[in-house]
Amino acid sequence: MAAADVVAGLLADLAAESAVVDGLVAGLVAEEWARATPAEGWTVAHQIAHLAWTDDWTALAARDPDGFRAALSGEGRCGELAAAGVDPVEAGAQEGAAVAPAQLLERWRTGRAEVAAALAAAPADARLPWFGPPMKPASMATARLMETWAHGQDVADALGAAREPTDRLRHIAHLGLRTLGFAFALHGLPAPDQPVRLELTGPDGSLWTFGPAEAADVVAGPALDFCLLVTQRRHRDDLALTATGPVATAWLPIAQVFAGAPGKGRAPQGRPA
Repeated sequence: MAAADVVAGLLADLAAESAVVDGLVAGLVAEEWARATPAEGWTVAHQIAHLAWTDDWTALAARDPDGFRAALSGEGRCGELAAAGVDPVEAGAQEGAAVAPAQLLERWRTGRAEVAAALAAAPADARLPWFGPPMKPASMATARLMETWAHGQDVADALGAAREPTDRLRHIAHLGLRTLGFAFALHGLPAPDQPVRLELTGPDGSLWTFGPAEAADVVAGPALDFCLLVTQRRHRDDLALTATGPVATAWLPIAQVFAGAPGKGRAPQGRPA
């Protein structure tokens, strides 16, 4: 499949995932936007504000890489906040959550449309700057889908809503495996030399496999559970995942698919027997 077609397919899946989250918040009253989510200190509004903030940066990275780098530098917005001891991610969420819900929702809708247009227009082999390693448009679209799904999970948890898992989880699972070495590096550990294979059960009951068939290290279980793990939306003890081999066993407690410092994860809630 041509690289442009891959990006187009990913952007279609991103739009579908965004529509699910949009559907969770579109009809909320102001009090519900202020409802606490599982992320400490963040309300529903903070979650949507973070998505909008990250979309702004994504569109800038795709359209103006030099402008992105300048904004990230010591004299740019992020650099100034960091120098003042302020987490730019936290500041972006706080600023976005302070506006009226209708205005925030419109900002997110406009921003995600700009992201789709910017990534579709970017050369498929371009390496776009980011807060972590540079990414090609396909990887950037996958990352946006992952974040939309993950923060959507926080919103759903806050509202007591259930989301139907879809085949779009395949993108997150694949990204989860690709970031294995990254997760080890975040914890000051060398990247493993041995490959890991994923054997996951998709929402329709089909088997999804990633990694070499001969790998001695294997992670198996529901695809949904694996995605909840690598996005740190559930504690491993609450998930039906098994790890075979020393690398797989060491990876699951530290798995992290998103950029940034190691997350705190979530406390175990107790998985039904």
